Amino acid sequence: RGKSLTGNSLPGLSLGRRTCVQAGTLPKPTLWAEPDSVITQGSPMTLRCQGSLETQEYRLYREEKTAPWITRIPQELVKKGQFPIPSTTWEHAGRYRCIYGNHTAGRSEPSDPLELVVTAYRKPTLSALPSPVVASGGNVTLQCDSRVALDGFILCKEGEDEHPQRLNSQPHTRGSSRAIFSVGPVSPSRRWSYRCYGYDSRSPYVWSLPSDLLELLVPGGEIHSIAWSSLSLRAGGEESRLRAAPDRQRQAMGREGETQRKQTERLRVPERGLGGISSEQGGAAPHPSFPSPGQIRARPFLSVQPGSTVASGENVTLLCQSQGWMHTFLLTKEGAADPPLRLKSKRQSHKYQAEFPISPVTSAHAGTYRCYGSLSSNPYLLTHPSDPLELVVSGAAEIFSPPQTKSDSKAGE
Repeated sequence: RGKSLTGNSLPGLSLGRRTCVQAGTLPKPTLWAEPDSVITQGSPMTLRCQGSLETQEYRLYREEKTAPWITRIPQELVKKGQFPIPSTTWEHAGRYRCIYGNHTAGRSEPSDPLELVVTAYRKPTLSALPSPVVASGGNVTLQCDSRVALDGFILCKEGEDEHPQRLNSQPHTRGSSRAIFSVGPVSPSRRWSYRCYGYDSRSPYVWSLPSDLLELLVPGGEIHSIAWSSLSLRAGGEESRLRAAPDRQRQAMGREGETQRKQTERLRVPERGLGGISSEQGGAAPHPSFPSPGQIRARPFLSVQPGSTVASGENVTLLCQSQGWMHTFLLTKEGAADPPLRLKSKRQSHKYQAEFPISPVTSAHAGTYRCYGSLSSNPYLLTHPSDPLELVVSGAAEIFSPPQTKSDSKAGE
């Protein structure tokens, strides 16, 4: 006598009493995760299976290793194709499939696999070398660093379903790991936003928390949908932080988020007409009336006050200047994980300039800086970069790394 198709048993060819049927006669169901298949440890989520029949029974299973948690799901939820997890742990991670069927039509083909990834390790740092500003057609190196010794890293491009890049980690200092990815060639008509994750090969579906979002800027085009992960704006001694949500999240925003979106778009929308191109057309190609890449021939000048060699703890100002009119200046640092700083220019002594204060200076501020100018008609159409400026910090206090503590362990804080 055959078994009924339930969440607790894998049926054979017989699904009902005295009824033998051929397995795999129904089309495969769809398996998905809510809210996402990459979930932070401790968060609730649900795996859902949907077939093509009105009256169905479902089964969810994990490949390679059984998943005891499935057998504890109430049958009234299983019959609806719902498999909730109140608090996700490492034990839930893995590769899942589902099937469905009934007593007359038989059993379906298995669904496509769904990889449930649980993020638990502390997040790595993602940086662009030599700079997050990349010339159109050029390549850039993205470096993912972790203070945890992990076996591999994954680079994911935001907003696209491309297969992520995976690399084994390279030998690094004791207790840490890194991987170096190559991205490109880049173009100004697309958005280039990345996060990286680390993982242990013994648990390939348990990843680190995601790195902060890294945005690449490509001079020579307009990118209306660009979403800064964290853009610091300094003006008049005050600092504010602007966070722009990705396009796919905008519809879920409440009134407060809608106000923030409009304020963000006011920064991006040109003051003059765009020839029919609106701020909602993400990734639109440059309008023919705009200069093509390389046609903004201005090159700003970057200087530092009081000097390029300073002692740790002092105050420093990086000054970006242009003889010609500029609406905005951007400051970049080679290898920095943070996005470029962006400031509106001010006219002074027949020049246009922006002051980027660093107060107080630490060893982390040492490095190579460049600045760019942009026009108000297109904030992401940039000039050529300034000549590089090397900032040297002497007498730095952070000579030795702090001792490793429990907070430096693999588990996320």
